[in-house]
Amino acid sequence: MTYATAMNAIASLAAQLERRGRTGRHVTAIAGPPGAGKSTIAETLADHLNAADPGSAAILPMDGYHFDDILLKARGWLSRKGAPHTFDVAGYGHMLARLRANAEPEIAVPVFDREIEIARAGARMIPQTVRHLLTEGNYLLLDEPPWTDLAPLLDTTIYLDVPMDVLTRRLAARWQHLDPETCARKLESNDLPNVRKVRSGSRPADIVLRDGDA
Repeated sequence: MTYATAMNAIASLAAQLERRGRTGRHVTAIAGPPGAGKSTIAETLADHLNAADPGSAAILPMDGYHFDDILLKARGWLSRKGAPHTFDVAGYGHMLARLRANAEPEIAVPVFDREIEIARAGARMIPQTVRHLLTEGNYLLLDEPPWTDLAPLLDTTIYLDVPMDVLTRRLAARWQHLDPETCARKLESNDLPNVRKVRSGSRPADIVLRDGDA
């Protein structure tokens, strides 16, 4: 997918969501495997929606609901950080329901700080005026509990379909500061199993965006 094609797809998608979100708050989930570009798509889509109607769109990243490293270490899960069982799915679901109800002037949400690999509580405010809530994460369409409990909270679902070789290359680039053996171990023990989980275990989405190497 070329940059121009990607931007045309985003513009078309923004127009669809604008129509769907004219009454009440509309929740759009952007799912896909690690390395698919979910946060980039969410930010670009929010920019398009906000350009048409300033302040109408905001993002809730699923990564804000990572279990803390202290808990992951205690349970022996630190090496699998980012796997489905290392997220507070119930907490994320409660926040989605609260945001969907939109009964408060503003709501503080957590955001994952990639520099320190820790979620920061109350790092972003989502005001009541937001009509388009975009939420993005690997497992939003995972077809197993407790992830399936999220389905009633999502109005529109988008899946990013990216070839395995592209995902592998992007994920390896995240660990390029490490020696080759450590990089390969991280990929094979956690990143790629998570990719395969999402690719094989996700429910069909309303909209599929296919990306060769955008």
